Amino acid sequence: MKSKFDLSKEKKDEMVGLIQGYFEKERDEQIGELAAIMLLEFFMDELAPIFYNIGVEDSHAFISTKLEDIFEIQK
Repeated sequence: MKSKFDLSKEKKDEMVGLIQGYFEKERDEQIGELAAIMLLEFFMDELAPIFYNIGVEDSHAFISTKLEDIFEIQK
């Protein structure tokens, strides 16, 4: 399945390395590149949209507050 997010090869490689580094440091485990890629794809497909939507909601609330401030200066 194609992810909803497009990453450059460089960014994807960096993130795979970060996942591998996490497992080595925090869990004292070494995972292969394929396992790290599959974990990254899971995060991108299942978890990233949740955080993205939270960001959209937070942005909407912020902009709405600022628009209310602007309308308060009307005479």
